[in-house]
Amino acid sequence: MKRYIIAAAAIIFFLPGCGPSSRITSSWVAQDVQPKKYNKIVVLGLIREADRTIRENMEKHITDDLRDLGYNAVCSCDEYNPKAFEGMSEEQALEKLRKDGVDAVLTVTLLDKTKERYYLPGRIYYTPYYIYHNRFWGYYRVMYRRIESPGYYGLNTKYFWESNFYDMNTDQLIYSVQSQSFDPTSTDAMSHEYGLMIVKNMLEKNVLSNQKEKSLKPM
Repeated sequence: MKRYIIAAAAIIFFLPGCGPSSRITSSWVAQDVQPKKYNKIVVLGLIREADRTIRENMEKHITDDLRDLGYNAVCSCDEYNPKAFEGMSEEQALEKLRKDGVDAVLTVTLLDKTKERYYLPGRIYYTPYYIYHNRFWGYYRVMYRRIESPGYYGLNTKYFWESNFYDMNTDQLIYSVQSQSFDPTSTDAMSHEYGLMIVKNMLEKNVLSNQKEKSLKPM
């Protein structure tokens, strides 16, 4: 019985999609930050064109999560094309954003994406060798079945993320967070989970507040 329990545990360990796929590894908040009502927050994905679907999913999910808090948030995929700021100087880019009424930008950057191959054996045993190694046939029969049992190779994907929140009125970074996503079931699921995780962390760090709750409070 013990060997079957261990085998089941090992299989569950290797299976993708078990539990949350994303986690925060580090975060930073500027001193004396207080949440405030921003007029317009743009969620801007800095992700290569080959991963355009990931960028759009990330921007839309985070935008929806910010709207759920009562903020006026828009994703850059609706407001700007990927080359909207290409060739502009810093002054020109900032002026463009301010003319559009943007007073905060939340960036989402895919720092790196790596793939890792792993092997999952067809049979997993917990049988100490000393039980059968002193008999040739016992050893031969067990080991032959083990080496002939087909296994398979799997592929894990790791995403390394960074998000920064800028106050455009002061042009200062007020919040930064780095995180990892490990072998998500889909890019849409990863984006949904990431958006909830980051916005929740911004609430906990007092960078944002629930504007809807504030509007319900009696004056």
